[in-house]
Amino acid sequence: MRVLVCGGAGYIGSNMTAMLQRHGHEPVVFDNLSRGHRAAIRNARFVYGDLADRRLLTDTLKKYHVEAVMHFAAFIEVGESVDRPIKYYQNNMCNTCALLGAMEDAGVRKFVFSSTAAVYGMPDQLPITEDLPKDPINPYGDSKWMVERMLHFQSGTDRLRYAALRYFNACGAGADGALGEDHNPESHLIPLIIQAAMGKRTDIRIYGVDYPTPDGTCIRDYIHVEDLCKAHLLALDRLNSYAELAYNLGNGTGYSVREVIQAVQQVSGRKFNVIETERRPGDPPVLTADASLARNELGWTTDVPDLTQIVESAWRWHNTHPNGYQD
Repeated sequence: MRVLVCGGAGYIGSNMTAMLQRHGHEPVVFDNLSRGHRAAIRNARFVYGDLADRRLLTDTLKKYHVEAVMHFAAFIEVGESVDRPIKYYQNNMCNTCALLGAMEDAGVRKFVFSSTAAVYGMPDQLPITEDLPKDPINPYGDSKWMVERMLHFQSGTDRLRYAALRYFNACGAGADGALGEDHNPESHLIPLIIQAAMGKRTDIRIYGVDYPTPDGTCIRDYIHVEDLCKAHLLALDRLNSYAELAYNLGNGTGYSVREVIQAVQQVSGRKFNVIETERRPGDPPVLTADASLARNELGWTTDVPDLTQIVESAWRWHNTHPNGYQD
């Protein structure tokens, strides 16, 4: 299948592009490289462009005879979304609207959407199931939920079949060692701790040690990036028979901030300065996924569920790419 991968130069998008190729599909990467890396695309077809450019999107879909779209081209920083909400609604919602319009213009119906656990806000039930209320507490989560609503109504016109995949914490690096996590600035916990272990950062901070958890720090659900990508392939196949799909993607096992720090120390064999500081506003104590729906309906399984294995894959990539992709 010919698949347009929007945001295919980014962390998850580049891993998805590589997996599509390994499974015999033909990905076409569409990216403006504002946050992605040209080196991460490797040998896939590449179109340099912005999602706001509906004409270019339509022309690309037609030129390459695209049969499905996977959409990873979102801004993802919660703090930034609170500070600059319009930026997030413009890119995550309005530009996705342009993409959906281009798909309609080109007659492309299959769409796999990179959504987020942030659509649930601060749920009062754990683990989180797909039927819980959607009550996002920041512009990032709200922009993703608004796109899911657009997809629902567009699918009602019989012009779209979609899967909304609600990620928990994507992490780790590709098995072949070529693709990893390189954000600027970095904000994800595992690469931040790895940078401290490598001496590239003076310390790692724990924001809040008085949460109602076993060690007082926040607990999150970490899912290896290639396990995440596997679910996209399965969802794409299921869209042959279903018009609307929504799944949580997580391991179902939560690890605290302290446990992640300990895992990096164990894997790296290095100690580093850890500073305990005040809570950040809006951080729920625990977020873990009930991914049984994806397991039951998609037949999805995780190959790298263990935190230590996830950290090992990330540690290898950062050590072979100490300066990231350098592009």
